[in-house]
Amino acid sequence: MEKILFLTGRLALKALEKVLVDLRSTNFSWEIKEIGLQVAGLMTAEMIRRRLKGPLKEYDRILVPGRCRGDLQKLSNDLGIKIERGPEELKDLPQFFNKKSTRMDISGYDIEIFAEIVDASKLSIKEILAKATDFKNDGANVIDVGCLPETEFPHLEETVQELKNKGFKVSVDSLEPSELIRGSNAGADFLLSLTPDTLWVLNEVSATPVLIPKEPEDEKSLIKSIEYLLKTERDFYADAILDPIPFGLVNSICRYQRLRKIFPEIKILVGVGNVSELTEADTNGINALLIGICAELQATAILTTQVSGHAKRAVAEIDLARRVMYAAREQRSLPKGFSDDLLTIHGKKPFLDTPEEIKTIAENVKDPNFRIQISDAGIHVFNRDGFVTEKDPFAFFPDLKLNDDASHAFYMGVELARAEVAWRLGKRYAQDRGLDWGVSAEKLSEDMLTHCQPGTTLKDKKRKKK
Repeated sequence: MEKILFLTGRLALKALEKVLVDLRSTNFSWEIKEIGLQVAGLMTAEMIRRRLKGPLKEYDRILVPGRCRGDLQKLSNDLGIKIERGPEELKDLPQFFNKKSTRMDISGYDIEIFAEIVDASKLSIKEILAKATDFKNDGANVIDVGCLPETEFPHLEETVQELKNKGFKVSVDSLEPSELIRGSNAGADFLLSLTPDTLWVLNEVSATPVLIPKEPEDEKSLIKSIEYLLKTERDFYADAILDPIPFGLVNSICRYQRLRKIFPEIKILVGVGNVSELTEADTNGINALLIGICAELQATAILTTQVSGHAKRAVAEIDLARRVMYAAREQRSLPKGFSDDLLTIHGKKPFLDTPEEIKTIAENVKDPNFRIQISDAGIHVFNRDGFVTEKDPFAFFPDLKLNDDASHAFYMGVELARAEVAWRLGKRYAQDRGLDWGVSAEKLSEDMLTHCQPGTTLKDKKRKKK
């Protein structure tokens, strides 16, 4: 049986012991060592090197707090034992070991993302390339060049050629046959979209077409086009058109279901922008649900736009959602436990500690540094001089006594604002760290080899003197 040594600080010692005792069905034994510091989150590799005494041969690995800074690989090599970071919060240890054992893999997917550059005819080639690069970085597989009705697109050929030269797969999106032909002749991989009346375009192009009905409700026209393409043995995608709320969304989903039942093997494309862009609600949940439906339909591709301000992360959201839904479907599992990044507004377990547990921690604090934690009761601020709980950050000001310390007051203002947002929404809050908005915002970069400056909540006496 594996034996793990857990390193911690004085304040977290009892809490860590309780979590480990409460673990069920573990395949390891453990010991805890407090290495002579108060706050476990301030631990560094160099500190471990100086303070870790005694033989280590009896242990298989050492687990340190998730916020431990420094080069752990070098330390592992020097000490001759595997050292790794655990979760940032103690109460996430059960989930940490569960994820380690089940190995949640979300690297796979079977739905391609067509990301449309809307109104491309109005953009310069440089602007189009910049948008295409952003889309690709967010997970897009194909860049869809959107044309406008009755609008000239003189640089269409050059746009397609430049995108191809940069290594992009390209589709041209137009209801004008001449633009589809021009796009294909310039090297486009796909054409969106061909109705029964424009199937003749296939005689003049080599690109893969996406077939749509004459009208969304005209299923027979789409079926007829599909049957024609199947006879020619030419590759194609079929799109039954997803309608917006409240103009037939449910009926359109049923159309896709019938399409899949009639043609079990064909490639299906679903355009999700009609729902995500035209519904004023956070797109992350909408996209997760739509991609879940697409996963059940075994759709081959989706077409998304990223126009409205509230939909600015659509491609990244869909990229994550397709991976989660693919993993859930293939493992015959609910889409739970694969990634926390689809939870952007509310946290699954936002309040790790009860007010009573936080008070116990506060009783052991012996320094003037302010600590901030949240629970379902509100925001808690404490140091050696007191413990205050409020729901309004402004209510803390008289107790903080920071009237003559602008830098410290500024710091506390920022942290209390973060804490209030986290408490009101039900999100995780950790002092000195920005809030995590999952896939809906860029991740804050963090260098685990360096530590934040110590004493951020203490008076900056040197600055004050200057």
